[in-house]
Amino acid sequence: MQKIKEKVEPDIYSQELIKNMLRRTKIVATLGPATDDPKVLDKIIEAGVDVVRLNFSHDKTEVHKQRAEAARDRAKAHGREVGVLVDLQGPKIRIGKFKNKKITLAEGDTFILDVDYSLTEGNQERVGVTYRPLAQDVERGVTLLLDDGRLVLWVDQVDGSQVICRVVVGGELSDSKGINRQGGGLSAKALTDKDKEHIKIAAEIRADYLAISFPCDADDVNEARELLRAAGGHGGIVSKIERADAIQNIESIIAASDVIMIARGDLGVEIGDAAVPPIQKRLIKMARSMNKVVITATQMMESMIENAIPTRAEVSDVANAVIDGTDAVMLSAETAAGKHAVAAVSAMDRVCRVAEQTREVTHSAHRMDVGFEKIDEAIAMATMYSANHLPVKAIASLTESGSTAKWMSRISSGVPIYALTPHAETRRKVTLFRGVYPVSFMLTSNDPAAVMQEAVDELRRRGAVRNGDIVVLTIGEPLAKPGGTNTMKIVQVGDLHSH
Repeated sequence: MQKIKEKVEPDIYSQELIKNMLRRTKIVATLGPATDDPKVLDKIIEAGVDVVRLNFSHDKTEVHKQRAEAARDRAKAHGREVGVLVDLQGPKIRIGKFKNKKITLAEGDTFILDVDYSLTEGNQERVGVTYRPLAQDVERGVTLLLDDGRLVLWVDQVDGSQVICRVVVGGELSDSKGINRQGGGLSAKALTDKDKEHIKIAAEIRADYLAISFPCDADDVNEARELLRAAGGHGGIVSKIERADAIQNIESIIAASDVIMIARGDLGVEIGDAAVPPIQKRLIKMARSMNKVVITATQMMESMIENAIPTRAEVSDVANAVIDGTDAVMLSAETAAGKHAVAAVSAMDRVCRVAEQTREVTHSAHRMDVGFEKIDEAIAMATMYSANHLPVKAIASLTESGSTAKWMSRISSGVPIYALTPHAETRRKVTLFRGVYPVSFMLTSNDPAAVMQEAVDELRRRGAVRNGDIVVLTIGEPLAKPGGTNTMKIVQVGDLHSH
């Protein structure tokens, strides 16, 4: 037994060592009633939250505005940047309400979903539906899943406004539960009227990211981007992959998005739970190879809503997403409404740091045989190749838009990438990029050599490097031109002009 312990190097798991590792994977935490306590908000920021999520499925817009402001204020007080992600509700297809709040359905019962029926008078025989085209979207033989798949209905026939079903898996059914079609195929538009109003709010609070629910194709993504830009917003668009239909169009959706979120709840209901892990691996790989960012979400530490420590299965789930290359892992109800919000962030932080020590995470043969489209992308790739083949301590990317830092972060590496920029918007954007750390950096000179010296000095001041360390710098000449990175320089700290 002792020998096995020695083989797995138990010292890597010492708490002190874990605390000193720089975490590359980003943590997204959802704000809610549990984080409205200023002490809890402070502690989750201290524990390492990188991006806060505002879930527009709940609460009034005024509450979200206050939460965004509070998170930015407290992050600033801690000398950190946090990104803000606004998550739109989307077209959740739901049943109406019951006269007596809930009913119990047994296997074999007949139950009717009626699009013309009252949304408040549901009973044992039938219930109204918020989604009017349901009767056109289904036919005999279709399986409908209610309440995240807990109840299963088989469509026996469609008669006008009535979808007459037989109960296959029964149970308790209460007000406003969601409806999914197994295998996908419900045609609701991704952006509802309510979402379009919320996009204006996202622009108003200067959200760094806007997540759209249930997109089916690239048109949904493009529409969200146009509406956000028209409202004056500059955030990146996050496509939540949660429909079977989205998987059919996945390449075009990823291409149109800045980020994808693997939203495993609804996705699992539509494609079946066993299909989710291989799809998750495929989506992480695809997003990275297409130079896009990826968030893994839903139930990652679900048990911590009630319990102070995660289950072993949850720890494995988070670690595997990290090893596969996800940019970020996300907490939902665990921080928004859970009893142990701070412990959930700390647990996720700890698991990420240890998972990142594996060879798969720190080494890469990625994109060795791919052509580059832009000069700044080629510089980014050359930088990562050099960093992975020299004893490089840090990468300093002097950036306007953050693009060079994002391209670098697509390559697996153990070398931290510091995005040095004067723009708060860019610093907040890079909070979601794996292995990239925002640094506020003002240009005080037009001379690239002087600016590079200042960049190295800034990293030394922060304790990121010391004399003798090798640093790779990227910069654009002329300075301050977005997308203009065209120079890579390898230097030794304390001896800037020698290489």
